[in-house]
Amino acid sequence: MVELSRNGTPECLHLGALAVTDTEGRVLAQAGDPHWLCWSRSTLKPMQALPLVHSGGMAALGLRSTELAVMCASHNGEDMHLAEVDSLLHKAGASHRQLRCGCHVPYRFATPEQPMPDGFVFDERHHNCSGKHSGFLAYCRLHGLPMDSYTEAGHPLQVAIRRSLSEVAGCPEEAMAAGVDGCSAPNYALPLARLARCFARLARPQADAQYGESLQHLGQAMSDHPALVSGTGRNDADFMRVGRGDWITKIGADGVQVVASRSRGQALALKIMDGNKPALHAATVHALDLLGWLDDAQRMALQSWRGETLCNVAGHPVGTRQCVFSLQSH
Repeated sequence: MVELSRNGTPECLHLGALAVTDTEGRVLAQAGDPHWLCWSRSTLKPMQALPLVHSGGMAALGLRSTELAVMCASHNGEDMHLAEVDSLLHKAGASHRQLRCGCHVPYRFATPEQPMPDGFVFDERHHNCSGKHSGFLAYCRLHGLPMDSYTEAGHPLQVAIRRSLSEVAGCPEEAMAAGVDGCSAPNYALPLARLARCFARLARPQADAQYGESLQHLGQAMSDHPALVSGTGRNDADFMRVGRGDWITKIGADGVQVVASRSRGQALALKIMDGNKPALHAATVHALDLLGWLDDAQRMALQSWRGETLCNVAGHPVGTRQCVFSLQSH
């Protein structure tokens, strides 16, 4: 998919695959195997929020679209994210200590340019998945379910997530490989084309007679509040802004990304095998360009995500990153 060269000699090669589908999961274009079984990781978050919305959680708990957006987020732990998480926890009648995602240094401090201030204290709310987990607690509150075991595979919440994911993806539950994500929640591996179908329906929810209204709320929340879905300087926020309301995007750990287009009723799901983030970003932009989804302004706005020039610490160009795949259309 992507090749790195230094002074004209190849150095690294990143393998992968992508699938482009419509709302029925028909493969419209591909690179590599469109049915490759891949872990969904955080691209699953809108589907994990689906049972709460579909069971009336918005009206019953008074949920706002900003809260739906942070439930679908892999966020930076910025103040704007914590405000939504705190609001969700309040409506769930829960404490942040009940979040089972654990703690990590907020992503906002993950670069040398933004060091963590002396004395800064972080907790579970700063975890990039805290919005999703707060939504899990809200589901438990709504349905009177135990909050201390909500990440266990047999918990009614996780059973509902697995069932609704299977139905939206058009994939039998037994065909979805099950595992545990980095935040301790159950996660599933799907064929790339099935993951793309989920997002095509998120972008064109009227195609789903059962979950359409709920998918509409979730997809609209994501594209209306892109900064809440990731954060300052992050991939999803930038891509959705460049998409001008047409795109719904979600990135996941270890090299997975999905981009859906409302106007087309299509989505592409892409996986870089070794999980390399720069390669994933470059491949996603290249795929969008090959598909004809970019105009000149969008192509320019996303140029930096291609990362075509490799520089050393002194800032001198030393190599190139090039996407070397083409798309097979059907």
